[in-house]
Amino acid sequence: MLHAFNRYEIKYLVDAVEAAALREEIERRLDRDRHSGDRGYGVWSVYYDTRQLRFYWEKIEGLKFRRKLRVRHYGDRFSVDEDTPVYVEIKQRVNRVTQKRRVRLPYRDALLLCDGRTLVEHEPAQRPFLEEVLDLVLRLDLRAVATTGYTRHAYLGRDADVGLRVTFDQRIRGRDRDFHLGADADDRLIVPARKVIMEVKADERVPYWLTDLTAKRNLQVVRVSKYCQSVEAYGLAPRSVFHVPDHDLDLDTDLDAGRSRPAVPLEA
Repeated sequence: MLHAFNRYEIKYLVDAVEAAALREEIERRLDRDRHSGDRGYGVWSVYYDTRQLRFYWEKIEGLKFRRKLRVRHYGDRFSVDEDTPVYVEIKQRVNRVTQKRRVRLPYRDALLLCDGRTLVEHEPAQRPFLEEVLDLVLRLDLRAVATTGYTRHAYLGRDADVGLRVTFDQRIRGRDRDFHLGADADDRLIVPARKVIMEVKADERVPYWLTDLTAKRNLQVVRVSKYCQSVEAYGLAPRSVFHVPDHDLDLDTDLDAGRSRPAVPLEA
């Protein structure tokens, strides 16, 4: 099946202590994602770009139409093998609306498509999307550039807030090599461990109670991108004005992140 999402996305960068307090308040109005549990779940992505980092620069320059290609896995990355289900995604921005389209494939087929540049077996409804991915990879000569990984706590709207999704991403890590999702490789923090990225995702509008909550806590909207942060943290591009500073002060590796959380959510 081809999954597609159109929505508005707003990001905030908050301290970990404040994020914990925000989660407590939000849980009074929203349902916890069934995959989150008490510890959250892992989200791991491999991003593709051109040799000149075209997708990276489109984001930095704030183009009204921009996109990126990634392969994403939810859960324990150390359990990833060729049969593990992953998502091949095109995420694009059209003016203020974020659109995401993706298909779920075995990891071997995702690699064959994005790295091997070969059309894989598919259902008829998937063909236009897979052909679009293949066209991007071939025409722009895309290759794996960076990875990101983090622990996510997610909350879903109910009743009048159906369509609302709020996520908290922490311990945001990345690397610039060993791009196999299951690689036994070191990941380095690319955002300070004391910082959490809170993201509000809404189909049409953000409810008043949530805008009041962010205003009460004086939260500031930021243009942080985990992919761009990873690119800049590893020196693949100069640090932009949007770079979250001081990640170097929190240098560490995290080989055990996500080991006990194999859940595979259907939402991102």
